[in-house]
Amino acid sequence: MKVSDNRPQTPQNILKTTFGYDNFIDNQEEIINHVCSGNDALVLMPTGGGKSLCYQIPSLLREGVGIVISPLIALMQDQVDAMKQLGIKATFLNSTLNSQQASKIENELLQNQLTLLYVAPERLLTGRFLNLLTRARIALFAIDEAHCVSQWGHDFRPEYIKLSVLHEQFPNIPRIALTATADSVTRQEIIDKLDLSQSRKFISSFDRPNIRYRVIFKDKPKLQLLDFIKWEHEDHAGIVYCLSRKKVEATAIWLSEHGYTALPYHAGLDANIRLKNQQRFLKEDGVIMVATVAFGMGIDKPDVRFVAHLDLPKSLEGYYQETGRAGRDGLKADAWMTYSLADVVLLRKILESSDADENHKQVEQRKLSALLGYCETVKCRRQVMLNYFGEQLPEPCGNCDTCLETVETWNGTIAAQKALSCVYRTGQRFGAGYLIEVLRGSNNARVQRFGHQDLSTYGIGADYSSSEWKSIFRQLIAADLLSVDIEGYGGLRLTVTSKAILKGEQKVYFRKDPISVVKKVKRTQKAYLLLDNPKTVKIWEELRQLRWEISQKQKVSPFMIFHDSTLQQMAKIIPRNLEQLNQISGVGEHKLKQYGKQFLAILEAHD
Repeated sequence: MKVSDNRPQTPQNILKTTFGYDNFIDNQEEIINHVCSGNDALVLMPTGGGKSLCYQIPSLLREGVGIVISPLIALMQDQVDAMKQLGIKATFLNSTLNSQQASKIENELLQNQLTLLYVAPERLLTGRFLNLLTRARIALFAIDEAHCVSQWGHDFRPEYIKLSVLHEQFPNIPRIALTATADSVTRQEIIDKLDLSQSRKFISSFDRPNIRYRVIFKDKPKLQLLDFIKWEHEDHAGIVYCLSRKKVEATAIWLSEHGYTALPYHAGLDANIRLKNQQRFLKEDGVIMVATVAFGMGIDKPDVRFVAHLDLPKSLEGYYQETGRAGRDGLKADAWMTYSLADVVLLRKILESSDADENHKQVEQRKLSALLGYCETVKCRRQVMLNYFGEQLPEPCGNCDTCLETVETWNGTIAAQKALSCVYRTGQRFGAGYLIEVLRGSNNARVQRFGHQDLSTYGIGADYSSSEWKSIFRQLIAADLLSVDIEGYGGLRLTVTSKAILKGEQKVYFRKDPISVVKKVKRTQKAYLLLDNPKTVKIWEELRQLRWEISQKQKVSPFMIFHDSTLQQMAKIIPRNLEQLNQISGVGEHKLKQYGKQFLAILEAHD
């Protein structure tokens, strides 16, 4: 249903009356006006930056139906539910519908009774559906998660490449391609493969200042994770990413045994179990999802307070995308990661053993090197991350571990020479663990068997502990001064850049790994919302309880009723009538009509 004819049909009007917000953020309004005028656009905005408004408002303003191409059927229902809460006529066409239901929706499309229709790319590309579109009035095409065209990314969907058909068959209908993350290579792929060379590019800041970035070095990682959650996120929703399915399930069980509601999610699980777990994560408070990268794309849950990585992700782009699922509501959130020598060796080995062509390997190598540079940096992490996306942050952010805690460096040239020399003299076929034994002068049976106690490098590293040597080897591999042998058992080899170090032509500086200390001061949900007044806290808790009861009756996620930030404003301002309540950010006219009196009843009880 379009905006009523008896009021000004402008983006600003719809923003306030339908969505309940007073002001656009960043370049939203410019994008909306551009698309409303019938032009194509490529939009890059961070997760939680308001991308959806850029096609939702034009769909309300332009004649016809906005067709949204979404990659995941499992998330369409949630997206449609959110639109219905705003009084917007939206639905989806996918394989979960029977023929009668699908036929009804197709008739609504042809009769121009819809504002938004969500479809998967596979359905859109069928001849039958494309023919259906030729008989309908189309307001625009929105290609969500446009980075799925990239063959360099883990979210690659081959069907996305074929979406250039939209420009060919519907040249006069505007297209808007949207993504939260794309480096320069992926950006160009989107332009080329979706035929968007003539489109205008809108690139917002990639900065998410509310997220605190932290990298710690692995030392009993499950216990480290447990401490992190216990002391900083006891009652919060979060996501824990692991590299393997086995580790996902083991970690979910571990957290459950320690009293947390933790659910597994990976591609090997039955589809019904995945859907059930996803719905619990979206609709319940305080659920922790333990997952592989199979989980997360399109997740709109705004109150995820932390994203933790128990394993190193494969690229900085992937890491940015995954951590961006925290703090979509703009409130404080954490991106926490554990990192070890074994992670570096494993990812280097996976990359080198890939069947991809050399061009692909070189791209992936650059991406992995950028990620390792982020992990090992002594500079502001946010500056390093934003620089990767071509954005400069003038000053250190003050909200990452390297800003909040001093990181020491030391001249490790001699230590590096010892390590590289030991690799060479042992035949470039042993892993870091054995090399450390030789360097520290271990007299065990293995060293004796290979006769390495007679090498000149035997025992020359006794002045460093095993953990210090692990740090040295990790940083040497990260800096590509050592490579991983993929044909043997993961032994370390010299690289072309090792020579300058061994000859003393180049110095090496290492970061000193900080000692991880758990600050045993619990953060609570109230701390994140900055509600320090007992009365305000009580009101907020009552409002949350009401929201939960409404969501249970409607079988939707609580945040679809109102976001935490909206309830926070209600609790602080305490509006006394519907007019005042309508001034709260996030309270549009439809929600005011649906829920206004119920929430006012709680607020009026607190004089």
